[in-house]
Amino acid sequence: MFTGIVTDMGEVRSLTQAGDLTARIGTSYDTSGIDIGASIACDGVCLTVVDLGEDWFDVQISAETLSKSNLGTWTEGTRINLERALKVGDELGGHIVSGHVDGLAEIVAISDEGDSTRVQFRAPDDLAKFIAPKGSVALNGTSLTVNEVQGAVFGINFIPHTKDATTWGGVAVGDRINLEIDTMARYVARLAEMS
Repeated sequence: MFTGIVTDMGEVRSLTQAGDLTARIGTSYDTSGIDIGASIACDGVCLTVVDLGEDWFDVQISAETLSKSNLGTWTEGTRINLERALKVGDELGGHIVSGHVDGLAEIVAISDEGDSTRVQFRAPDDLAKFIAPKGSVALNGTSLTVNEVQGAVFGINFIPHTKDATTWGGVAVGDRINLEIDTMARYVARLAEMS
């Protein structure tokens, strides 16, 4: 489990295809405190650490994960949002995030509003019903509050800190973004279906 509070921006150092895809991720984390088998959210996808070095870790990415996320667009040098798994007693600053991507949202508009940036996304039709104004979503692993919703399009406001501390300062219209809907929204919708 994660909170959607990004704690490092990693960089893809290498990609090796041999059965599954192996990605080497450069990090500022103290890797001596990471165990083989640990879970790290990489752009919102929960991946398992399979090897470690002084300032890097390797993860394996299955074909299923590549088909459901934007990880297939990674190249050497791609910057990614990282978050280590929650530990008992950690602050829950965002919202509960599983690291299981539900689909891809597309950036359809970007505009500056003062020092902040408003970004509009188009969600897949089957996921749009789970997105509500002032609700939470995880986008590329970042816990964010939805400002407005119109059909399948929803808007997020990024403050300067978020743009500096994550990869959100470098996005463009047309980018496809890992979307994880709020777990509570999923259960509320399921309960409503059964009523």
